[in-house]
Amino acid sequence: MSKQTVLVIDDERDIRELLTITLGRMELDVDAVGSVSEARNALANRRYDLCFTDMRLPDGSGQEIIELISATYPDMPVAMITAYGNVDAAVNALKAGAFDFVSKPVDIHLLRRLVKTALRLSEERRAESGNKAAPGADRLIGESPVMVEVRSKIAKLARNQAPVYIGGESGVGKELVARLIHELGPRASGTFVPVNCGAIPSELMESEFFGHRKGSFTGAHADKEGLFQAAHGGTLFLDEVAELPLHMQVKLLRAIQEKAVRPIGGRDEVPVDVRILSATHKNLAALVEQGQFRQDLFYRINVIELRVPPLRERRGDVPRLADFILRQLAVESGGAPGTLKPDALAALEAYQFPGNVRELENILERAMAMCEGDTIEADDLMLPQRTSLPTDASPATAGGMPVPNAATPAGPPAPRNPASDGSLEDYITNIERDTIIKALEESRYNKTATAKKLGITFRALRYKLKKLGID
Repeated sequence: MSKQTVLVIDDERDIRELLTITLGRMELDVDAVGSVSEARNALANRRYDLCFTDMRLPDGSGQEIIELISATYPDMPVAMITAYGNVDAAVNALKAGAFDFVSKPVDIHLLRRLVKTALRLSEERRAESGNKAAPGADRLIGESPVMVEVRSKIAKLARNQAPVYIGGESGVGKELVARLIHELGPRASGTFVPVNCGAIPSELMESEFFGHRKGSFTGAHADKEGLFQAAHGGTLFLDEVAELPLHMQVKLLRAIQEKAVRPIGGRDEVPVDVRILSATHKNLAALVEQGQFRQDLFYRINVIELRVPPLRERRGDVPRLADFILRQLAVESGGAPGTLKPDALAALEAYQFPGNVRELENILERAMAMCEGDTIEADDLMLPQRTSLPTDASPATAGGMPVPNAATPAGPPAPRNPASDGSLEDYITNIERDTIIKALEESRYNKTATAKKLGITFRALRYKLKKLGID
């Protein structure tokens, strides 16, 4: 079996010799050159599995090499060699298509890990060339133009190690996108560690992210690894990154730049090999302008931005999504998949979905519990009523609900709605739970009799019991 090949481009002889010796010990075949022109000749005459290029070269820049390889040899990962602390150059290299970057002086251990990851990616790219299946099509449902574009970007982003910022409203599926970027890339065999930055108390954040040593503070009874160490060799997904307090943003920036963390109470830094993906439903750029999010961290995690569109921008995907969700619910409940009647499907396609795909899942789950048999009608969806009259509605009703006539004097104030103290969904769920428990008690916990009393099928009752957590 022939050796894998690496091209090293650097005008410093010491760096060329160091990389040649190090990579040679990894049983790789190395060619080392010192200029852009020599690199172009080498690339034209031999196929390489990996390339390292310095940023500054006598007759050009490493950026030229990266752009050339990205355009002409897309299956070849290329890594930039940068001066220590030159974050701007590293970010520009990643945007141009670089797989990753290493800083001078070169850390041999980090270099070896990078090489192994890059070569694994190179093999996967060549193995998958010719495979036209859209990545993630089995989970990222939809054939609308915007979703086809999202899947295409995911495939490209999976090929490198650039930090990716995933933007989009709540419920659009940002974590699913992050998982696909991880699973389709060379880190798929590593761990995907998702963390909700808004769910960690501020005083525990440093310990959660970087770990601690035994005895470093009250309650530290043993060493504990942090999220960075847990994601070593894999991907760390920072969900709701906008919720990080400013003091933690500083520490996170250092960990990302240095590729190392120092546990609380520890003397030495621990190297970590982690790809950073982040997301939030907030406008991160606006928070930077307001001084609530550090600009340097924003630029570091937002090397490449991927926007996930809201459901209202891809209404044509609603029928396919609904069918997929109903089939998933059927698997969970052990019953037959539900079907949407035309009026129900039309209602879903016309709805705005402020909660996006997550809201669609909740609506269909509730509808399956409320419908007769396996057929869902528009009323079973219990969609929130429109606040303005549709053009084709009669003046007396809107969405099936009576509305005041402008010529009719307003009556006495409406009675206070108990649902105003919480969400409508919680209010309805509580009523449903109380009704079922009362029917169970009256039927002496005979489920068949309870279903008959409630006017629903036995399967629907079983589904509701599981959904509501009623034993």
